[in-house]
Amino acid sequence: MYDLLEILADGEFHSGAQIGVELGITRAAVWKRMQKLQQQADYEIESVSGKGYRLKEGVELLDIKKVQELSGPEFGVVLLKTVDSTNEYAKRLVRNHQRLDVVLAEEQTQGRGRRGRQWQSPYASNLYASFVWPVTEGMRQLEGLSLAVGLAVLQAIDDLGVEDAGLKWPNDILVGEEKIAGVLLELIGDLADQSHVIIGVGINVNMQRPVEEIGQPWTSLRHQLGGYVSRHDVYRGLLGHLRRILSVQKLEGFAALRQQWDARHLWRGRSVELSSGVGLVKGQVTGINDRGELGIRTSRGEEFFAGGELSLRLANDS
Repeated sequence: MYDLLEILADGEFHSGAQIGVELGITRAAVWKRMQKLQQQADYEIESVSGKGYRLKEGVELLDIKKVQELSGPEFGVVLLKTVDSTNEYAKRLVRNHQRLDVVLAEEQTQGRGRRGRQWQSPYASNLYASFVWPVTEGMRQLEGLSLAVGLAVLQAIDDLGVEDAGLKWPNDILVGEEKIAGVLLELIGDLADQSHVIIGVGINVNMQRPVEEIGQPWTSLRHQLGGYVSRHDVYRGLLGHLRRILSVQKLEGFAALRQQWDARHLWRGRSVELSSGVGLVKGQVTGINDRGELGIRTSRGEEFFAGGELSLRLANDS
């Protein structure tokens, strides 16, 4: 499927015979692959007798030379056509003592969000990236890190012109009540020795799948901006903001970023329900503290919560 999409990426017509020669298959096999691509990919294929096939809109595939240029010579980058998960690939590299800083993929077959939830990852539609970050300052470097990364993602989205985007604790980026991006952090190694954080970022860029296939309210940069969005531009902005935010996080801790984060906190002042494996907390969101913990005013007073297994939702959200 990937080779076929690469041929069609220019948005021009390609005859079935021409495609068959390039792929080494029959015209009948080309037709079958077109049907499969139409079902699986996020793009509409046009078929015209005498002309052949084309994508109604061309698609920009990620280019490793361009990505490396945007990253700079100090960053080791790998770009994969398909992978189970960019985070899993990055973890395998760290465990095998292979140095690499950024893992990008056109498609994830087992993309994950927080709490093991599936992250829809159609081919050549969105940005799927994992960054390997060495931990040298112990726990202080990790406190509030997922919130800090979410702030960097939000700022990159702001720069593209998206309006009304904000943050949901701990690290979801929403437009209104619709999710546009998410973050997944995973620690590898021992904090007392040598460890790394794998920073996984997923941004919905050009995805157009029906909502029922996603399982939660969502939006994309394309929906918000009204047209096709270059994923190279998204990566450029994300990397720039991530570098700056991570530098502050490492040198000063999350306390230096807390005010910026809280200013974009969409659910501050709203009634929520916070659930974990041991119970349910109801109350009103008061904000976050310098460690990135969520403050909720309950019947017992203000309490603060943290943990990757917590689930937060609005109290009136059925």
